[in-house]
Amino acid sequence: MTDAVTEGGAEVSRDVAMNGIAAEEQLRANAWSLLAQLLGAAPDEQILSLLAEIDAEEVNSDDLLGAAWRMLGTAAGRSSPAELEEEYHDLFIGVGRGELVPYGSWYMTGFLMEQPLARLRDELIKLGFERQEGVKEPEDHAAALCDVMAMINTGDQPASLEEQAGFFDRHISPWMARFFRDMQSAPSARFYRAVGQLGEQFIEVEKRYLNDFLAAPSAQKSFS
Repeated sequence: MTDAVTEGGAEVSRDVAMNGIAAEEQLRANAWSLLAQLLGAAPDEQILSLLAEIDAEEVNSDDLLGAAWRMLGTAAGRSSPAELEEEYHDLFIGVGRGELVPYGSWYMTGFLMEQPLARLRDELIKLGFERQEGVKEPEDHAAALCDVMAMINTGDQPASLEEQAGFFDRHISPWMARFFRDMQSAPSARFYRAVGQLGEQFIEVEKRYLNDFLAAPSAQKSFS
């Protein structure tokens, strides 16, 4: 009887742990997906409404990431799609070039279409990603990289945390936090100043999360 209870309790504990990890991975994927949407195009009314509903009382005000979520919700409530279309254009498109250059190669080498992009393309092929027809932006666009992180978190065949950490370290960690800091100080950034704050804080939290995982004993990595 004691053995049965112990085994049953252990099984329940494993189920709870697995459910907790699955929920955590989904939250991470959701954050990556939101950043991909906001960096890929100006948000529409539906996205703004969802962001404006962020409950400030449920956000930990002592946590920088929580404060960034709250500021994003406030900024969304004060913005309109028409205003953000113009803001997005000035920041990312402009006349000739926008105020920001959202490409990994640019931040890592000072030039577009350089070796970081070539290495990224090789790794995306290994991960099973194919470039879609009609897509004009190179794969090292910040929105595309955030989208990849979302998909390898909770896709049909999610990557292990080791693989996620490796992709993050090679293609995101070297530059994206700096990109989000530049966004916060861009002349035209109003709503996107809050996006930059959220992005910077999320990148730092993600870096700690993945580093902590890699530093944990291998016996604790069985949930990946």
